Amino acid sequence: MSDAILAINAGSSSLKFALYAAGSLALLCRGGVSGLGGPVAVEASGPVPLATGAPPPAGSNHATAIAWLLDAVRRMPDLVLRAAGHRVVHGGRDYAAPVLIDGAVLDALERLVPLAPAHQPHNLAAIRAVAAAWPNLPQVACFDTAFHRTQPRLAQLFPIPRALTDAGILRYGFHGLSYQHVAETLPEVAGERAEGRVIVAHLGHGASLCAMRARRSIASTMGFTALDGLMMGTRSGAVDPGLVLHLIRERGLDPAAVADLLNNRSGLLGVSELSDDVRVLQESGDPRAAEALDLFAYRAVREAGSLMAALGGLDLIVFTAGIGEHAPRVRAAIAAGLSFAGVELDEERNAAGRGRISRDGSPVAVYVVPANEELPIARAAARLVLGAG
Repeated sequence: MSDAILAINAGSSSLKFALYAAGSLALLCRGGVSGLGGPVAVEASGPVPLATGAPPPAGSNHATAIAWLLDAVRRMPDLVLRAAGHRVVHGGRDYAAPVLIDGAVLDALERLVPLAPAHQPHNLAAIRAVAAAWPNLPQVACFDTAFHRTQPRLAQLFPIPRALTDAGILRYGFHGLSYQHVAETLPEVAGERAEGRVIVAHLGHGASLCAMRARRSIASTMGFTALDGLMMGTRSGAVDPGLVLHLIRERGLDPAAVADLLNNRSGLLGVSELSDDVRVLQESGDPRAAEALDLFAYRAVREAGSLMAALGGLDLIVFTAGIGEHAPRVRAAIAAGLSFAGVELDEERNAAGRGRISRDGSPVAVYVVPANEELPIARAAARLVLGAG
């Protein structure tokens, strides 16, 4: 019999998972359930096959998908599940490290739902679904905000009345599990440069940049919510606060309509009026698609410039996540905008999209590092539940 840790990453319409050996944290299986709420698709791969059986039925929610996943894990021969770890987007001011989940923790995380309404409810639904299907299984919450709690106080402050700051309205930053994985992996990839002035670009449907020094977060483009910073798939990123007031006062939109516009109808989708998918936009001959991609790169360059100021220079850039790993054209556009800082890509390496993609002798080294949010989750669960590591 072998002990295993299950890492769960619940999205709005998907469920990613990975099984790791509890001792070595060797990957046993990883996969996902997509299309929740509609036609469901399942994929799984790894050295230990998942006993999937029939996929969850069409229209399944997170609870159904979790129950299906846990049933599949139960049917894996010679495997004992010891803990489940979860990605939780918002940990607020109080959670700066992974934590074992109990009723009090769950209640506290529920109060943070208004700060991450597009993510937190799904994360908590997954936790509750595991508790319902496997009541005695220890569960661990791992927070996207936790990695950024090392930022200096000035990087966390908004210039607003102090009473609001004291109430917890701060710049929290997100995508922390992705950044944690990069920080842990970077010495093997980049050697001594890993400890220098680094900007990591997590570019996916949600997108952000993180400035690291000594592999610790010192600034991030996302702030109080995951809506801030870069232009994203359907999210606007940073806009003039006066624009929000204009939409309410002059255009007659209520807060719910403004939230829907900025979260679901902006970004690549809003500018292109075609798609939120970079692959679709790159294949389109429509000038609106080209403008959306150009704006995406321009905004990334501008935000990178602000992080360079916070770092006092730049030694290394890392691209990760879906767009960061698989869109050479986007990487090239961002690199071109940062050429003034010494960023020089090698075209063949960039096209291959693996490891170092900068030219030999480039003052700023550039790497592609595959995203892996599940491994930090499994590592935290093993430590808190089993005392491993």
